[in-house]
Amino acid sequence: MMPKVSIIGAGRVGSTLAQLLAYRDFCDVVLWNRTADTAKGIALDIMESGPVEGFDAKVTGTGDYSDIKDSGIVVITAGAQRKEGMSRDELLNTNAAIVKSAAEATRLYAPNSIIIVLTNPLDPMAYVAMKASGFPKNRVVGQAGILDSARFRFFISERLGVSAKSVDSVVLGSHGDLMVPLVGHTKVSGEPVDDMVADKDLGALIERARNGGAEIIKLEKSSAFYAPASALAQMVASIVLDKKEILPCSAYLEGEYGISGVFIGVPVMLGKNGIEKIIEFNISGGEKEALKVSADRTKELIGAIKT
Repeated sequence: MMPKVSIIGAGRVGSTLAQLLAYRDFCDVVLWNRTADTAKGIALDIMESGPVEGFDAKVTGTGDYSDIKDSGIVVITAGAQRKEGMSRDELLNTNAAIVKSAAEATRLYAPNSIIIVLTNPLDPMAYVAMKASGFPKNRVVGQAGILDSARFRFFISERLGVSAKSVDSVVLGSHGDLMVPLVGHTKVSGEPVDDMVADKDLGALIERARNGGAEIIKLEKSSAFYAPASALAQMVASIVLDKKEILPCSAYLEGEYGISGVFIGVPVMLGKNGIEKIIEFNISGGEKEALKVSADRTKELIGAIKT
């Protein structure tokens, strides 16, 4: 019997994640949506690709929260999406109510699960999920840094004309304008990126990574979903398969990096117990200050939540 992973929200991120997990064939998937028939139709479509793709995983669509019972992981993707010109912060109270409801249902039906949050604004929503579920901090984690790092890595590889697999980087902080790319930890085939890209060009790439989501919304008139779903799939795999990968994720800090009482993007070890360790990189004074600014902004948003 395969492990069970439930996805709350059958929008483009949730449905793409369900497809990716089915194709990787290491867990069964429950796809929940407020409109049950939408989730059922997507699940059926994915299952009909099974004979071609060769997977045995089961994907089930539902509008009944009780179907997430006994899930090992619950991924919350549900929420209002950004439109062109909107910031992630403008979604705060609308999405806080949605995440709270999903987390409460998770506490009821999957009390031993690990919650992964994608809904924006990400860091405050992870805080809402932890408080509403009552789960310990190691069992609530937000997805942001993997996506931000992937964008930054791609833009560097595109600028240099090299494989993205040759670029290593870590982006910390909030998911948004206050993200903190660690330039000192960014390498291209082991060489420091600032030896290969001029400071001016590197600054432009950092700015493009910060605005990566907005760029896609401007072009497509809709939020990104392929790359966010891929980042979620990497997190799910690291937990289900106990890979213990070191990944940049939103985690609740209690003194690490000099920050307490808030979710913020930092390197963590993800395994079968969720966040098994928070990794404290040696970062510059400027990066520490930028991380603090990012955390302070998240605290402000948490204070503005009305649900």
